[in-house]
Amino acid sequence: MRIVVALGGNALLHRGERPDAAVQQANIDRAVTALAALARDNELVITHGNGPQIGLLAVESASDPALSTPYPLDVLGAQTQGMIGSLLARALRGALPGRQVAALVTHTVVRAGDPAFARPTKFVGQVYSREVAHVLARKRGWHIAKDTTGWRRVVPSPAPEAIVETDTVHALLSSGTLVVCAGGGGVPVTADHDTGALTGVEAVVDKDFTAALLAEELKADLLLILTDVPHVYADFGTPRQQPVLDVTPAQLRDRAFPEGSMKPKTEAAARFVERTGGLAAIGALDAAYAIAHGTSGTLVRPELPIG
Repeated sequence: MRIVVALGGNALLHRGERPDAAVQQANIDRAVTALAALARDNELVITHGNGPQIGLLAVESASDPALSTPYPLDVLGAQTQGMIGSLLARALRGALPGRQVAALVTHTVVRAGDPAFARPTKFVGQVYSREVAHVLARKRGWHIAKDTTGWRRVVPSPAPEAIVETDTVHALLSSGTLVVCAGGGGVPVTADHDTGALTGVEAVVDKDFTAALLAEELKADLLLILTDVPHVYADFGTPRQQPVLDVTPAQLRDRAFPEGSMKPKTEAAARFVERTGGLAAIGALDAAYAIAHGTSGTLVRPELPIG
């Protein structure tokens, strides 16, 4: 079975944790332990978030007196892909002796005219108090918005149109290689209509939407979105909260989910199932094997035929 896995950014750096390299390595080791059992019997493509990491690099870049201007988000996104990809690849090689593993810096084509550029919504970086967030917004020209536990920077998040390296990923899979790619949604670029030349843009593509597009282009059997909760929940955080175990895309869209957290995951899962007729699942990282085998998580499946 061919599985595209989307690791949430909080799987690599939990809320409130110091962004030290050793902390991230420990979290990656935990993630790889959960994924190794899946990788032994399946073709696996692993994507990952980068919200905390790109936010950290953006703060460092903005504060560096050696720079005349901070590095743009597309360059910082490439840096996070290299860093996280290397950590994942090394841990996967250790957990799967003899298995070939490749970490691939991946570019995602977006439209220059995407309205998302005028409406920043993608959370990046750490959580701040309201007062600190507003000071940073004035000082650095940031857009900020309220997250679940505080205030964070938000940046444009245009829709992914194509993944430049899809054929390369295909070739690697055909050779039996486990592939880590499309980290942080891929480096966002626009493509010249005539020459195909790529130009980086100031944005961060949603990693779940990119994972869904990648799974579609790779003809994956399953899109597996791993996060820090065991299921999708209806009425999350209220006395009426209950797990959603088995659902169609239409049923999923009938429910309301938080825009900055579960909403992109449910929409990505729904799109993949609608466009391919395949399966998608959402659940906790530690239960990855069980979710893929239908004994945990939320299953998103096509509508059953009538009659």
